[in-house]
Amino acid sequence: MKKLAVSALAVVLACPAFAGQQSDPSFTIMGLDPYIGMRVGLGYNNLNYKFNGKKQSIEDLDFRGRLAMGLEVCDMVRSEIEWSIFSKTKDTKKFGDIADVKVESKLQTLMWNSYWEFGDYKMIRPFVGAGIGLGFSKISREYDAFAKDTSDKTRMAAMGTLGVTFDWQVFAVDVAARYNFVNVHSGLHDIGGDIGVRFMF
Repeated sequence: MKKLAVSALAVVLACPAFAGQQSDPSFTIMGLDPYIGMRVGLGYNNLNYKFNGKKQSIEDLDFRGRLAMGLEVCDMVRSEIEWSIFSKTKDTKKFGDIADVKVESKLQTLMWNSYWEFGDYKMIRPFVGAGIGLGFSKISREYDAFAKDTSDKTRMAAMGTLGVTFDWQVFAVDVAARYNFVNVHSGLHDIGGDIGVRFMF
């Protein structure tokens, strides 16, 4: 994980240099314009967790970071592959006759997202988006020193977003509200917002 994080950081730091040297605005890959995007944000995580015959909502705030590589299909449509990592969330609930049950969850997603930008404005454009992919979750439960359980699951994930982009040709700033769903346990829901930068090549 550390090697992956270091590699991602190196790519992120190199992006502005390459974007700033863009001299041929017609540079494309098979007729499509590539970009790299970085996003950070804050959200609310809700995991519907069932234990001891009872179901509770495990709720907490989380921070998230996203790294995306994509292509602009046309002036209004772009598509990307996005890797996201969410901070650990934790909560303590009572499940039936068992009190003080601590549940923690960690989440990463790998998504294929597509966005549609609309409006006649050249610099400021609203957009909507949807994505589908995989969610990698690690959920642990503890209620005393001798009762611990951890499960790692990979499940289907989906994303919906609504936002606005500020386009400066070489780079763009995106502000978005997102909803993520992962089909783990009785459903993991995450809603929040983020701000990001896309570097076009």
